[in-house]
Amino acid sequence: MKRRDFIRLTGIGTLGLLFSGCGIFSDKAVSPAAAAENAGTAAEGTTEKKILVAFFSRKGDNYEVGYIEKGNTHILADMIAEEIPGADVFEIRTVKEYAADYRECTEEAKVEKEQDVRPQLATKAANFQDYDIVFLGYPIWWSDLPMPVYTFLESYDWHGKTVIPFCTSAGDVMTGLEDRVIPRYAKGAQVKLPGLGLSGKRVQQETESVRPQVKKWINELRQMGVL
Repeated sequence: MKRRDFIRLTGIGTLGLLFSGCGIFSDKAVSPAAAAENAGTAAEGTTEKKILVAFFSRKGDNYEVGYIEKGNTHILADMIAEEIPGADVFEIRTVKEYAADYRECTEEAKVEKEQDVRPQLATKAANFQDYDIVFLGYPIWWSDLPMPVYTFLESYDWHGKTVIPFCTSAGDVMTGLEDRVIPRYAKGAQVKLPGLGLSGKRVQQETESVRPQVKKWINELRQMGVL
């Protein structure tokens, strides 16, 4: 795992500074005392949210795109992080890797789902308690979140955190389960929708054409006051 690819720490991770009480424009000079008061008010109005983009993705032989070195959801996760200055990126990886062959992997995933398996994870998010918002990404496997994502959800204290889901699949869709299953397993988390569901083929082969859609989604979340 390359540190640059999976966890990018860029300081405090400040996003969307909000200033209140800054006054109105005037042609009158502002006294030093008034300027200091305004500066103090602005500082008090600053909102800092620490954001993590966590994702599970799979390289190897994939549906419609053949053999790939970087998973579809991984590409989408990086794209999202690029739109949010200061966001950290974390890859959810399993101790036992899934088969590189697509059909073998689907059978492994099917058995895990039927048995409600919780695969052991090889990675742990550092200082998870510090994050306010977690973008959670995954491919849709058997109309559900992959089992390693459930392991991830059950591994942390989610109280006070906001989860924003995104995923890749055969189409531009979500599982439809996000608002139910995520808070059930990420105890204490609040799920914010709409999430973002995109075709893995589009993300993999038409990356730049997808970017405007990602930008629009992020801006919608900002307008909603989520970010």
